Amino acid sequence: MYEISVSLHFSAAHHLPEYDGNCGSIHGHNWSVRATAVAEELDSGGLAIDFRVLKASLAEVLEPLDHRNLNEVPQLQSMAPTAENISRWIFEELAGKISGPGVRLAKVAVGESPGYEAIYREA
Repeated sequence: MYEISVSLHFSAAHHLPEYDGNCGSIHGHNWSVRATAVAEELDSGGLAIDFRVLKASLAEVLEPLDHRNLNEVPQLQSMAPTAENISRWIFEELAGKISGPGVRLAKVAVGESPGYEAIYREA
């Protein structure tokens, strides 16, 4: 099994309305996102998926989040903008953009700060 990962970053603010503490107030992060695809076989060129294709697809999904207040992003209105919920949303959006024989999105990791990340993976 091959794992192929790309990482990107975006900057955004958020607050957690039901959180009793500092995170209940609006604050910002330089969010990190790592998307990992998996494949059991390689194509004729020796690739599972081109890094550039995976990176471009991830960038497209992240574009509406960059330099925004995540609480105001229409796509996230139905959830608290936690790293956990954001990782699931990114996974669901990105999974439909990953195609190729035998390749699929396996997981998305979202970090708010160095050393803190939430991972959503395929069922």
